Amino acid sequence: MLIASGFLLFQFLSYGLGVPPLVRIGAIFSNQPGMYNSELAFRYAIHRLNMDKSLLPETTVDYYVEYVNRFDSFETVQKVCKLIRVGVQAVFSPTDSVLATHINSICDALDIPNIGRSAHDFSINVYPSKQLVNYAFNDVIQYLNWTRFGILHEKENGIINLHQLSRSFHGEVHMRQVSRDSYVSALNEFKGKEIHNIIIDTNSNGISILLKNILQQQMNEYKYHYLFTSFDLETYDLEDFKYNFVNITSFRLVDTADVGVKQILKDIGLYSHHIFKKPYLNLHIKKSTILESEPALMFDSVYVFAIGLQTLEQSHSLTLLNISCEEENSWDGGLSLINYLNAVEWKGLTGPIQFKDGQRVQFKLDLIKLKQHSIVKVGEWTPHGHLNITEPSMFFDAGSMNVTLVVITILETPYVMMHYGKNFTGNERFYGFCVDILETISREVGFDYILDLVPDRKYGAKDPETGEWNGMVAQLMKYKADLAVGSMTITYARESVIDFTKPFMNLGISILFKVPTSEPTRLFSFMNPLAIEIWIYVLIAYFLVSLCIYIVGKLSPIEWKCINACDLENISIGNQFSLTDSFWFTIGTFMQQSPDIYPRAMSTRIISSTWGFFSLIIVASYTANLAAFLTTERMINPIENAEDLASQTEISYGTLDSGSTMTFFRDSVIETYKKIWRSMDNKKPSAFTTTYEDGIKRVNQGNYAFLMESTMLDYIVQRDCNLTQIGGLLDTKGYGIATPKGSPWRDKISLAILELQERGDIQMLYDKWWKNTDETCTRKNTSKQSKANSLGLESIGGVFVVLIAGIIVAAVVAFFEFWYNFRYNYEATPSQSVVNNKYNQDGILESERNYTPPDRSFWIEIAEELRYASWCMNKQKRPALTRTCSKCTIPKGQRINKL
Repeated sequence: MLIASGFLLFQFLSYGLGVPPLVRIGAIFSNQPGMYNSELAFRYAIHRLNMDKSLLPETTVDYYVEYVNRFDSFETVQKVCKLIRVGVQAVFSPTDSVLATHINSICDALDIPNIGRSAHDFSINVYPSKQLVNYAFNDVIQYLNWTRFGILHEKENGIINLHQLSRSFHGEVHMRQVSRDSYVSALNEFKGKEIHNIIIDTNSNGISILLKNILQQQMNEYKYHYLFTSFDLETYDLEDFKYNFVNITSFRLVDTADVGVKQILKDIGLYSHHIFKKPYLNLHIKKSTILESEPALMFDSVYVFAIGLQTLEQSHSLTLLNISCEEENSWDGGLSLINYLNAVEWKGLTGPIQFKDGQRVQFKLDLIKLKQHSIVKVGEWTPHGHLNITEPSMFFDAGSMNVTLVVITILETPYVMMHYGKNFTGNERFYGFCVDILETISREVGFDYILDLVPDRKYGAKDPETGEWNGMVAQLMKYKADLAVGSMTITYARESVIDFTKPFMNLGISILFKVPTSEPTRLFSFMNPLAIEIWIYVLIAYFLVSLCIYIVGKLSPIEWKCINACDLENISIGNQFSLTDSFWFTIGTFMQQSPDIYPRAMSTRIISSTWGFFSLIIVASYTANLAAFLTTERMINPIENAEDLASQTEISYGTLDSGSTMTFFRDSVIETYKKIWRSMDNKKPSAFTTTYEDGIKRVNQGNYAFLMESTMLDYIVQRDCNLTQIGGLLDTKGYGIATPKGSPWRDKISLAILELQERGDIQMLYDKWWKNTDETCTRKNTSKQSKANSLGLESIGGVFVVLIAGIIVAAVVAFFEFWYNFRYNYEATPSQSVVNNKYNQDGILESERNYTPPDRSFWIEIAEELRYASWCMNKQKRPALTRTCSKCTIPKGQRINKL
């Protein structure tokens, strides 16, 4: 004792005014279960304070911890006196009211600040004022309009003032004091009296047992409403209460969604692991993610003490503690310290902190309520603002008041589209098929809604590696929205984490592809009815038959006949099947014309008949096939179904990322679909698209097939005639409105959808958005003969080319014929004649006429022939042209007649 007093005196003489460099504090904890978390928060707060040095840069806080039995008052007094002998300048006591009374009695006598839950002169109560907390529960009961309710409370463990609460109501209040053994009887009594609204003001350690008793008595239905006074409702396992719409409401002191709170909880866990080799312990849940109110209050108590020391250091000095329980002298510096602690204003883990006469008068209580699969904040209470409900729909059924639901959606034509003008705000920004359905259902069911887009623009898919969901599914799982409306497919994976209404549209997966291009129209398209090899074979057959007729005609004596020659004395015979005439006969027969040559022999007639039959078949086949080729379009379609798509590599294909179609192929066990998934998953660049618009754009660019839902595909195909559907549906499914798991809106909306389907309202909306004639394109129909395309010059223009080419060839041949005839057959023309009269040996006078070649050129002769042709066109007679063969001679004595 003397040594400790001398050491403190030495410190005082060395540092003088202000806060000494070493400040000692003590804490008393009971050895009952649940105190470990509070002690851990106390130790961590001091550790954090000494490491930070932002509040007390020149001071180190040392602490001493003592453990007592909460039912042994003598031991408690001894432990407090032990801490005082060490020289602690403040005592932190637990919130246990039994121990706090004994601790505070000593602290009051020695003027040592006691920071805990007591309400005495030298105490700072960081716990919210009991009177103000009573007002908070009073406001909740009034808001819920409870006129008949029950209260279950335990002796000396109640948070609210029961008598004050009962006097503030004029209704029927049933109060029952209970213990762990009497929970069941009290619940049965309330159930028998049909008391459905119950306030539970019991010890936190007994709440778990009480919850089990509620389940056993089957009092977990929607008509029951439990209001817990515990601030740690989130730490209890409420899994069995999430599916029957039971109402459970409570206040919480620690905002679990606050980033600072989450960081403190994480740091406490690390501190516990490194210092005590023991994780942060929560007795109610397996994995602690929530900071309980008791440890949070202990953490705030340490910082309230540190802030008070910091304020005191700026204007006063803190005298050293040199007292004991054996002496009746009080601490001189205790009064100054308690006054500075009473003036602290700070925001801690339990919210804003402010004191008046040692009582905490500034704080914030979050009103929380059990919503399916989670506990959500529905309002808050403050001493100045009182109760503020932010989610009234959580307390009242639709139709009993104006309820506004948060609805999320995703932009997808024509389901949900958006106006981007400045004149559109709120729900007016959105329009489309699903928006019309939502508006109709809201009127049928009776609710208002706020429509907004999902942040990540995705429907929702589960990551196979992390197991995390994204898109609208994640928003519903986190209860950030009440409904999800859009082209959202009902799948097994989604149904396992959220709920769906009855489907308002049935559909399946199909393939979107670009319309196959028609064969390019060629100038010689008239040759298409027969393959090129057939044309070659026909040409070869023509030459063979022509030569065969020529040879057989020469061999057959019947084909030879007499020919009248110029010299009547010389009789000659000839054959009509010359080489040129044989080719002419064959082509005339093939063209079904009547040539001027007729076979006479049996052999030539057999060949002619066979060639005629061949020509008949070829011409008939050509004519029949020509109509099909020239009046209908021939499409080049590389794929017909999913099997064709999977078996080729030239055409790439993909689907929407994080959608039900992608999930369908990823989870399919059908080999064809598994092959499609492997191809899409390994495709570089990615085969998946973020939006339908990107997929449609890639399809229009060509060489890409987009796997999508048939309803969306039908909408696109009807508006873009360049796109078409390939094959049928790969599966069958439906679109539904998604809700969080266990939402009470699901069944109501499902009934509304069934009613709209029976009335035909949904079908009319479908026709409005899908079959609007102002937007649909006109698609050619080649199935009917009346719709056949008329033939154009580009289709049969080759015939005219052949005709023109034949005319040109004929003119050239005629030119050469004329030249040949002029050069070899008309070598002399009688331009002048000389008559020589001579006497022969017999004395007879003979006359000889000599001819000389005319002096006329080839071109003059052509001009004469053309002039004659023009005369013939004018029906004039051909001028007499005297021509004779140079090899012919006129017999002597014969008279020459002009031809």
